[in-house]
Amino acid sequence: VQLQASGGGLVQAGESLRLSCAASGSIVSINEMGWYRQAPGKQRELVAAISSDGITNYAGSAKGRFTISRDNAKNTVYLQMNSLKPEDTAVYYCNAVIINYSYIGGDYWGQGTLVTVSS
Repeated sequence: VQLQASGGGLVQAGESLRLSCAASGSIVSINEMGWYRQAPGKQRELVAAISSDGITNYAGSAKGRFTISRDNAKNTVYLQMNSLKPEDTAVYYCNAVIINYSYIGGDYWGQGTLVTVSS
């Protein structure tokens, strides 16, 4: 099983970005999917998560600006980020809890995609 994240880049404050993360491999089902971020010198933190039936959870810093969604048919999770701020600068990682063909659940991480917001 692999997670492939994309969509990061350099933007100015106030602009938007959309991150995508596609899961592939021997997948039976995907439970919770989420986005985390890690800024330089800081610990990795949850940004947003979404359950298999669409229930969402956001960090306080993301509420009202970010929207997480998923396409279960494509095994893909998205993070729409609007009104970006310099403090949103970080490496963003996608995460998913996946049941594989052996019916074993695992916690998988994407490779990270860098988001840089200039002031």
